[in-house]
Amino acid sequence: MSADLLSERNWLAEIQSTVREAAPSGIVEVFDYGRGRQGLIPLWVGEGDMPPPAAVSEAAKASIDRGETFYTAQGGIPALREAIAAYMTRVYGAAPGGGAFRPESFFATIGGMHAIEIATRLTLGPGDEALIPSPAWPNFVGAIETSGARAVPVPLGRRGRWSLDTERLAAAVTPATRAIFLNSPANPTGFIATREEIAATLDLARRRGLWIVADEIYGRLTYDGARAPSFHDVMAPDDKILFVQTLSKNWAMTGFRVGWLEAPAALGPVIENLVQFTSSGVPVFTQRAAIAALDEGEAFLAAQIERCRRSRDILCEGLLATGRVQFFEPEAAFYLFFAVDGFPDSRALALRLIDEAGVGAAPGSAFGPGGEGHLRLCFARDPAQIAEATRRIVRWLRG
Repeated sequence: MSADLLSERNWLAEIQSTVREAAPSGIVEVFDYGRGRQGLIPLWVGEGDMPPPAAVSEAAKASIDRGETFYTAQGGIPALREAIAAYMTRVYGAAPGGGAFRPESFFATIGGMHAIEIATRLTLGPGDEALIPSPAWPNFVGAIETSGARAVPVPLGRRGRWSLDTERLAAAVTPATRAIFLNSPANPTGFIATREEIAATLDLARRRGLWIVADEIYGRLTYDGARAPSFHDVMAPDDKILFVQTLSKNWAMTGFRVGWLEAPAALGPVIENLVQFTSSGVPVFTQRAAIAALDEGEAFLAAQIERCRRSRDILCEGLLATGRVQFFEPEAAFYLFFAVDGFPDSRALALRLIDEAGVGAAPGSAFGPGGEGHLRLCFARDPAQIAEATRRIVRWLRG
């Protein structure tokens, strides 16, 4: 074939439709639009501005210095799996069925997204459906639909707070439904599903034979002094639940790319195969960093929560005073999801804020049905910077 013919080939037509037709991230689009703007305050992605605890970086460096740079066990090094089990026992108490959590139930992953990808492959195939309470983080939809399955958004309730509407969930179940993906505490809304809502969701899954993929990564980033309710609080040992976790949020380790999937130990050989086929394992030095975070990171986490609380209050009070903004105060995580009177197009609003206010926000349209008309701001940053961002938005709104 000549070079001319090769240059004219429609390459997009040659690849799998599930990948070709995957919707691009609206968050990334706005990020790319504002990247490099002088003086812009970037509140569009889900990470803060703090480095991880010193012990985390020191553990990674020491591991590299020891020469731990080779392939490793697909499920994770034993020391990490033991540290996760010990951490879970400290935070969540007894494992389902009683006793301490077992290391064999935890599998190291390249961050939470890798855990979601594996959970999706375990539970869904072409033609299957998964329910997702919406608005929701767009990567859930991406993982589901690039696998050939269909993501079915189910609107959250709004009864004085964002809430999980289990009646809507039940009504959305079809013969093709295989799983419910539930993120609580939630990105982007900051809502926490109550113990009763979680129990009702589990009851629905049991009755209909569904898997639950529980993303509980913000479970400790709450503002009432207690961890969020969890499926761990209500489940039995034989419930079909996969848990997604990451070190990224609690300990400011987004760039370390390490998390875990919690699953029935009997699935270990299958999960380790999937790790092999997708990443060939998590670097040992980031696993050593994860151990340091789990074992020594409590003071850092407490300080980060208090810092986020101050930033949340500054942002909420400032925007509420304009009389033009509506939101439910976030109960957890570090996002404010709000609507502005007179601006139904969130993408256009996000672009204008970059150009005219010097603040980067994620458009609500990126988070699926129910998200349009809103913006998401990440307030996991220095309260002084959040105060400046608030002043800029308030000036622009009063313009």
